[in-house]
Amino acid sequence: MDLQALSDQFLEFHPNHGTNIILDQSGTQATRVESFANGVCFSKRPLKPGQIFLIEIEEKELGWCGHLRVGLTAWDPDSLAVVPEYSIPDLMELGDSWVFAITRNHNKVLEEPEVRHAGRRLGRGEEEDGVQGEEGGGNTKPETFFTDSHLYIDSVRIPRDKLAGRSRPGRFSHILDDLYKSNALPPTARRSRIGVLYVPKSRDTADMHIVINGEDMGASAKGLPSSRPLYAVVDVFAATKTVRIVQVEYGFSSLQTLCRQAIQKHIVHRTAIDWLQLPAALKHYCKYE
Repeated sequence: MDLQALSDQFLEFHPNHGTNIILDQSGTQATRVESFANGVCFSKRPLKPGQIFLIEIEEKELGWCGHLRVGLTAWDPDSLAVVPEYSIPDLMELGDSWVFAITRNHNKVLEEPEVRHAGRRLGRGEEEDGVQGEEGGGNTKPETFFTDSHLYIDSVRIPRDKLAGRSRPGRFSHILDDLYKSNALPPTARRSRIGVLYVPKSRDTADMHIVINGEDMGASAKGLPSSRPLYAVVDVFAATKTVRIVQVEYGFSSLQTLCRQAIQKHIVHRTAIDWLQLPAALKHYCKYE
């Protein structure tokens, strides 16, 4: 997969979105200003094969049941006179759309190799929480703070640098919170990062993959028509209030990134960074970005 072809594309949200959404001036932050629905957003341009549309949850809103939903659609947002109120089921019922509901647990997809219908969704997030087994539920915790520099999904190679969000721990988090020890965040938490992409499987078909905090959840939809333009779908739904697009660097890493990776390579726990003789800003960058 040619990463250089993806390096110069600045990702934005499409100006045609749900009625309760407001975009910032850069077009990279989407906020649902009222209610819990009418928060469907699209990428401004169709994604290229292997290009991840990565967002970070910036703000949550208490009192609602349900979370972020992400996916892909073959509908050009400009062609929609009215953006559907919900991505699930409204947008999906229009056809040529594949959307996955993100939950705190059970986001991994159970593979069914013997069944492969065109565009068939293999996981329905919160709607199938009760039927997914232990192997398909939850995110596998990384063993160390430092991970490989790239995430590989078939022929696709994605720099890991921006894929995982970082928690802001409390005073005793390193003692009490296993998620903090493993440098992981629940998928629906604030600062969690979630991405969607499609991976070519043949000349005209592709699989949709969801990536949560640097971990591939598997093929959540198969047989997508990759010969057609595919736009990212982000439904800022219910408890999710504000999301921001994270720009992924596909080209050469910056000197800042290389320095951080060199430090992280020798660290197995984030609290150890506090003991290093480094400027406070650099410690913060190594721990949370």
